[in-house]
Amino acid sequence: MVKIEFLGPINKESMNLDINNLSQLSEILKNDKDISTWLDSCAVAINDTLISSKDIELKDGDKVSLLPPVCGG
Repeated sequence: MVKIEFLGPINKESMNLDINNLSQLSEILKNDKDISTWLDSCAVAINDTLISSKDIELKDGDKVSLLPPVCGG
């Protein structure tokens, strides 16, 4: 299982999914109206390391974090 956490204003409880890559995660999250609007603007981290490709293989116990853009001053 892979733990998915949603940070900041996404305001969604973490979930555990049986997935092998980020493309599978993207397909699942596209069907959730609360999350789908965030998908294009979020950065993604796997085990606290930012990534830029959906082709990374996920392993049991990995943590995927969706990080929405944040404004600050």
